[in-house]
Amino acid sequence: MGPNQEFKNELDRLIDHQLLPEERDFIWTYDRAVLLESVRVLEHAGPADWERPTPCADWDLRALVSHMAGQHHGFAAAADGVGADLRHWRPSPLPPGDETLGDDPTGDDPTGDDPIAGYRAAVARVAASFARPGAAERRFDLPEISTTRSFPATVAVAFHFLDFAVHTWDMAKAVGLDWEPADDIAEAALTVALRVPDDERRLAPGAAFGPARTPAADGRPFDLVLTTLGRSPAWTP
Repeated sequence: MGPNQEFKNELDRLIDHQLLPEERDFIWTYDRAVLLESVRVLEHAGPADWERPTPCADWDLRALVSHMAGQHHGFAAAADGVGADLRHWRPSPLPPGDETLGDDPTGDDPTGDDPIAGYRAAVARVAASFARPGAAERRFDLPEISTTRSFPATVAVAFHFLDFAVHTWDMAKAVGLDWEPADDIAEAALTVALRVPDDERRLAPGAAFGPARTPAADGRPFDLVLTTLGRSPAWTP
């Protein structure tokens, strides 16, 4: 079992047992808000930005957005009850598409060259899947984490919310924006981030997060999320 699976197995247990009912409800609302913010941030990217470095050391902006779009398609598939197939989770080639619902059930069209339109389609698809009746009662298959178990819907959405709150910040840094979510969203992200174990597994190759950093005394609310997960709010290319 890899370090990411260990982290998220433990986070699953902690979220499922410690989040208050009202926190569970708000996670879905905050996730949608972060999705919309991620599109707004990415719309600042110009043609010269796609090879810029990001706080995710192995990825330039294009690779990061490809990963994010692929994860949106994967989570959408999980919400639709077909997430066990790993083909839904591969990084997306960012095909062009309309800006409404992205009806392609596989996200498999590799022909396009408009990454912003492709990302919008991925966001629209996962937002629509999360909003469908019954999604909150479904157990999600997340095969990149575990192929032997499924996850309560709110736990899966909490994973998605935390990942994409941080990845939206990653994108903003890459394109030179000073971005952070609203304070209530930052507090919700911190609620989840503080439940991620901070131990030797964060040092393992491929770990989702680095060791927690000491936050600055005058840091902004989202800075606590970043330092809790091992990122530096002061990161520069």
